[in-house]
Amino acid sequence: MAKALFGHVGGSDPRMVSEMRRLQKRVRDLEDEISRLQAQNDQLNMAVTDVASSATDREPALA
Repeated sequence: MAKALFGHVGGSDPRMVSEMRRLQKRVRDLEDEISRLQAQNDQLNMAVTDVASSATDREPALA
């Protein structure tokens, strides 16, 4: 049964192994990109928060 689920008796197909490695690398690359974008987003959120808090801390303009 396990051999039937595996696909064939002769072992793994080198093309499938190559494709699996390529896809695993792509997933790692995308995970790295997500981490980089999340860090950049966090920095931008902090900058917006700093600007917003400094804008409310200023005294109102005199008329």
